[in-house]
Amino acid sequence: MVKVALELVQGNFGFEATDASGKTVKFDTTPTDGGKEYGVRPMQALLMALGSCSGIDVISILKKMRQEIKTYKMIIEGEREANKVPALWEKVHITFQLSGSIEEEKALHAIRLSIDKYCSVAETLRRAGCAITWDLQLTKD
Repeated sequence: MVKVALELVQGNFGFEATDASGKTVKFDTTPTDGGKEYGVRPMQALLMALGSCSGIDVISILKKMRQEIKTYKMIIEGEREANKVPALWEKVHITFQLSGSIEEEKALHAIRLSIDKYCSVAETLRRAGCAITWDLQLTKD
């Protein structure tokens, strides 16, 4: 079992979360909801987790395929359910921006494997009803 901790450290909703290895992340809510811009919004953190989970997969797969990555970026956009509480992620679109000596078919294959098979965060979102789409912007060196 994994154990994380959370502590209120600033204002009404400024939390500091600590993972099992002792690393911390700051969280807060919007100023209109009483937050103080102390940290990341929890639902946006979920999108960040999706990006990092998939990013680890894609980079690992491409390295195994002997592809040389010069730059790796992701833009993740999400749309939440309207007029619902809780408001889940309904649609998420990821733009993978890669450059280097990378074959396009290998990059597409790595992304498909990550999003459709390996990334636990993607599967968690999918099981909650979220549609995940993606595209690739590849710049070859």
